[in-house]
Amino acid sequence: MALIDISLPPSIAKALRLPARSPRRQQIRVLRKLLKKARFTEFGQKYRFDEILLSKHAGKKFQQLVPTYDYNKIYDAWWHKTLEGRPDICWPGKIKFFALSSGTSESASKYLPITNDLMRGNKIVMIKQLLSLRTYHDISVKSIGKGWLMLGGSTDLQKGPGYYAGDLSGITAKKVPFWFSPFYKPGKKIARTKDWNSKIEAIVEEAPNWDIGFVVGVPAWIQMCMEKIIERYNLKSIHDMWPNLAFFVHGGVSFEPYKKGFEKLVAKPLTYIETYLASEGFIAYQDRQFAKGMHLSLNDHIFFEFVPFNDKNFDSDGNIAEDAEALMIHEVEEGKDYAILISTTAGAWRYLIGDTVRFVDKEKCEIIITGRTKHFLSLVGEHLSVDNMNKAVQLVADEMNLCIPEYTVAGVPHGLFFAHQWYIACDDQLDAEIVRQKIDEKLKDLNDDYAVERNSALKDVYLKILPESSFMEFMRLKGKIGGQHKFPRVMKGKMYEDWVKFLETGTL
Repeated sequence: MALIDISLPPSIAKALRLPARSPRRQQIRVLRKLLKKARFTEFGQKYRFDEILLSKHAGKKFQQLVPTYDYNKIYDAWWHKTLEGRPDICWPGKIKFFALSSGTSESASKYLPITNDLMRGNKIVMIKQLLSLRTYHDISVKSIGKGWLMLGGSTDLQKGPGYYAGDLSGITAKKVPFWFSPFYKPGKKIARTKDWNSKIEAIVEEAPNWDIGFVVGVPAWIQMCMEKIIERYNLKSIHDMWPNLAFFVHGGVSFEPYKKGFEKLVAKPLTYIETYLASEGFIAYQDRQFAKGMHLSLNDHIFFEFVPFNDKNFDSDGNIAEDAEALMIHEVEEGKDYAILISTTAGAWRYLIGDTVRFVDKEKCEIIITGRTKHFLSLVGEHLSVDNMNKAVQLVADEMNLCIPEYTVAGVPHGLFFAHQWYIACDDQLDAEIVRQKIDEKLKDLNDDYAVERNSALKDVYLKILPESSFMEFMRLKGKIGGQHKFPRVMKGKMYEDWVKFLETGTL
């Protein structure tokens, strides 16, 4: 039985049949739907949602009346009430689930509200992505009806006073719809396992009993799982175990640094499909083969705004200005970096999720993720983005035929000026000085501001080569192993202090 032939629940099937509209009309329709649903909440009453709904220009009126929020601001003013069990704060009803997310730079967990409406919207987008597989020319049809190995957080959620909290992937797995259950691996029993190493061992043990067509997860952890299976059963490739494996659905980080490592584990090419599933919602997905980027989910459960990522709208620490300019979908331009504001069916309103994106095809509403608002280096005006770093590392890796799956960069003092300190993961034998020079030169080619500052206040670039296991062990000690956790590409503050201590002592 092919997965795409399954009869879907009527409400979801109806949502998939909505007629196409212009991006602007789609988004205004979504905004009005959100406002109408939440107008009687405390938030909706304070910010006069009824008045916005009566306006002919609902988008602009919404921007005029509702302020922008980051996590700390919206939690202190609103979301802490939902965590206390109070209903009808930012979204109708009582919030029973919260996704725990600390991102890659924060130490304290963030409690992000998860509602049935948000989960339903995520499912609709997931199904749209699944149906889009029909556009892939080299699609292996028989693989669609095989097992889906989804490597995420535990479904054994933390019990709070009136709510449950855990990794979004764990909440999603716990709420797997009945029609998807026959395909879902590793199954509910293993999915409940909290200890990551125990979960991986259980998956390795069960692997011979499954026929997997899809793997879904963060690249680093999927790669680790495959390596353990190959080692345990003395295989030449993962296809010796799962001959129908054809697709890898990934997200969260750029896949390019991991690609060489994956190619060593397979006997035949995989089709890589990128997704943008954040804890706050399913934002975008690759909907066609060889697409430049991911298609934004404009017609579902999220209203988007885009803030030009520049010195006018953000300070040097990546904090948004109170009077920041916010654009709607029809106002953006290709080739420019924007921070995303989202309003969702979970009661996030004009919420800064912290990612920056760039439109690579405005007509198709396709984006790429370029970094984080707080994960960039601009000590002296070099404006170095994660996208710049990813490209430089990939160019050097290709040129030198290296596998560099992880790296991180920090700004450090250099006398009265500054320098960049790089740490890269590579298990191959190589000359660190040559890699340092090449990365520096690539960044000069990619970023004019960086090139200028390398002749001015950015005095030097340092680089250390570490085994990949060092990066994984640091994540383990920080309690960020598995699930949706990614290694930070830029280190700042307490995180960098912990990293330096770890490298010196092996502990935190």
